[in-house]
Amino acid sequence: MSDFIIGIGKRIKDIRKANNLTINELANRASVSNGLISRIENGRTIPSLPVLLDLIQSLEIDASYFFEGVERGSNAKFIYIPKASQQIIEKEVEAQGFKYMHIFSKSLNTLGFEAVLLTLEPNSKREKVITDAWEFKYILKGTVKYLIDQEEIILSEGDALYFNGRYPHVPQSISDESCIMLVLYLYSNNG
Repeated sequence: MSDFIIGIGKRIKDIRKANNLTINELANRASVSNGLISRIENGRTIPSLPVLLDLIQSLEIDASYFFEGVERGSNAKFIYIPKASQQIIEKEVEAQGFKYMHIFSKSLNTLGFEAVLLTLEPNSKREKVITDAWEFKYILKGTVKYLIDQEEIILSEGDALYFNGRYPHVPQSISDESCIMLVLYLYSNNG
């Protein structure tokens, strides 16, 4: 894996929207499913190289333009992420009350890493999702019920949860205050 892997979905979404293409139109052009495009754009899966190349071609852009501005390797001793550089990201269009703030993404050898801050509003709604990542949740504020496959667990401030994102999962609001959690996604080429 190289340093741009985690940001590929966001780049695809940005170019698709700039060209006024719907997910369905892009999926038809690339001969893939709408669901795959959605999972890629939302950072839930990483496309194979052939699929990525088909998507770039279907966006009618040069590969060099697609990868323009992609992070290059550096010998820096640390990475500083100022608050001003953090961005709100849209993970699921149909979700209500889920606000993801992208903090950091990085790939090292065969491991990809992404950190987001998730604010779960009272009465939030979303279906269970599946990711191609191991997920770590740390509750900074509030209380939440997590459904993982057929099991559920109540998490409160200071609690942590680590699980395989390939199991269908969703956090559910169970109080009248927002729940804020640090979410880490760990991606591996080794599955």
